[in-house]
Amino acid sequence: MRVYLLVLGEREAVAWVLDQQRMAFPARRQTEVQRLEPGDELLIYTTRGCWHDPKKDQGRIIGRAYVTSPVRVLNKPVKLAGRVFTSGCDIDVRTLTPYRTGVGLAPLVDRLGAFPDKRAWGVRIRRPLLELSAADAALVRDLLAEQEIPAAEQLSSYLQAIRRAVTGR
Repeated sequence: MRVYLLVLGEREAVAWVLDQQRMAFPARRQTEVQRLEPGDELLIYTTRGCWHDPKKDQGRIIGRAYVTSPVRVLNKPVKLAGRVFTSGCDIDVRTLTPYRTGVGLAPLVDRLGAFPDKRAWGVRIRRPLLELSAADAALVRDLLAEQEIPAAEQLSSYLQAIRRAVTGR
């Protein structure tokens, strides 16, 4: 079993992933995502710009999911926030932190081996997946455990808040 940061950079994508319990990937990242296997753990990370207020927000790890199917080419590509996604897999989102909270990633960069260049660490998260070592995953899990609760208890608050932010109602 591998552990990855699952990088989500758009609130509409967060809503889709949580609602559909699926992940979709762009065509240009096929080699990278083909390594995903059922049972792999995904630590869900939302970027600083995900919520459209990067001055107020920070990049945070907001929950935990597990891959439940192999990655496959989608019969019908998924279109979200002006992007097209051509492959995907099913996931089981098990935990979430309360909306717009979570474990800040920037304060952890110095402690995570996944970021060898501490000054340019943002480059490493400009992709949908970033594999974590066992030590990195353990550190993040420990911190996430302090805030996460079952996803079923948070899902509706995420979906309602994102819907309000997108539609203005």
